[in-house]
Amino acid sequence: MKRVLLTALAVVLAGAGIYAQKRFVMLDKVVAVVGNSSIMHSEIEQVAKQLVEARRAEGYTSDRDPMNEALEQLMMQKLLYNQALIDSVDVNTGDIVQRVEAQVQNMTDEAGSVVELERKSHMPIYHIRELVRRQVEEQVYASAMQNEVIGKVKVVPGEVESFYNSTNKEDLPIIAEQYVYAHITKYPKGMEAAKRRTRERLLDMRERIVTGKAQFATLARMYSIDGAAIRGGELEPTTLNGWVKPFADAVEELKPGQVSEVVETQFGLHIIQMIDKRGNLYHCRHIVLRPTYTTDEIVAPMLELDSIANLIRKDSLSFKDAALAHSDDKHSKQNGGIVTNHDLLEHYSAFDAKLTATKFLKEDFGVGGGKSIDDYNTIRYMKVGDISTAFRTSDMNGNEMCKIIKLVEIIPSHKATLEEDYLRLEQIALQEKQQKVFQQWLNTKIESMYVYISPEYRGGEFLNKNWVKKQTK
Repeated sequence: MKRVLLTALAVVLAGAGIYAQKRFVMLDKVVAVVGNSSIMHSEIEQVAKQLVEARRAEGYTSDRDPMNEALEQLMMQKLLYNQALIDSVDVNTGDIVQRVEAQVQNMTDEAGSVVELERKSHMPIYHIRELVRRQVEEQVYASAMQNEVIGKVKVVPGEVESFYNSTNKEDLPIIAEQYVYAHITKYPKGMEAAKRRTRERLLDMRERIVTGKAQFATLARMYSIDGAAIRGGELEPTTLNGWVKPFADAVEELKPGQVSEVVETQFGLHIIQMIDKRGNLYHCRHIVLRPTYTTDEIVAPMLELDSIANLIRKDSLSFKDAALAHSDDKHSKQNGGIVTNHDLLEHYSAFDAKLTATKFLKEDFGVGGGKSIDDYNTIRYMKVGDISTAFRTSDMNGNEMCKIIKLVEIIPSHKATLEEDYLRLEQIALQEKQQKVFQQWLNTKIESMYVYISPEYRGGEFLNKNWVKKQTK
């Protein structure tokens, strides 16, 4: 269901598509037109290849011809993009810039260098960047348009219960094994000292830059810890809303050539140099560092946590009392250390008490899942009631920390029930309702927007038959 609903968002035109378009340009042809956007045969081939590779990785096989499936995804994306322009949908231009830069950087890394990328693609880097920009811009506008359509769709408890009761019990989703666990976290006591040392390093760099003893770009290449270091810290021109607020506030105050004081964000400590400003686009470079700790500063919280764990194992101290007295995690210390998704919700400014979760699937750990993979690698070897030894990890913002874990419960794989899995059933019911709303909207737009499909492709299997009904004989 989700795969169908978000199909337009799944079309990611990788850099290889640029090569395909260039290599086969003499054999290429227009297969379909939606609004003011055409779809080339090479585009369909590339997306079809991506679909096959993605599903092979997921262990999923579709009965549909991947070329027909790819064409329908592209038509939906083009329709969403064109409608977004008609409706003047707002998008985050900073997000477009950052995604373009990330994709071009990935392509450069894969090729080995800019020169090699240009040689393989038979076009200059500025042309490659422009092609990627067009692709990413279309994806961002399409996504924004779809969110406009389904973003206000809600479900109430009665609808969730109705969805559950009307669904054949054999068709209810299987909820994989879940974990409930508690933790006690400690940041190094020397965090402020480490920040001070890092701030002093950056101030020294700033002094060398301002007095002409060093070039900003050179120091960025040598010391900055993010991906922009290879480009001398240079970031793509973007609007202020493309950056977190402290960074944006500092950039807004700078004039070309000026270097900021040290700026602290969730990503680390920065100094920023303004390059130029054109309209509402700010072009700058930065050096970012994270605090680093001495061995003693790291070992101290580990030893403290191991001592606490030993007291808990000896029943001299309860985990609940230990969490309240010693944990640095503001979200869990008042609740016996029970881990929730509060940090994830706050990180994405989406906090809602009803979305609070304490049960985590395996896929909730790791990149994008919100919980540290270090947590899972510890939990997987524990039994219910066990207390782990102290281990090093990091929070969502990459800040180093230590923790101990108690495995509270392992919930076996089971059919979803209202009592145990209400939040997951609510999400499924919401997706079903969003799908219905979106399909109704899509049918209306297909009818009103110009859509042409080349005759040899009209016999393909489309989930939405209205694409072909629109065609003339």
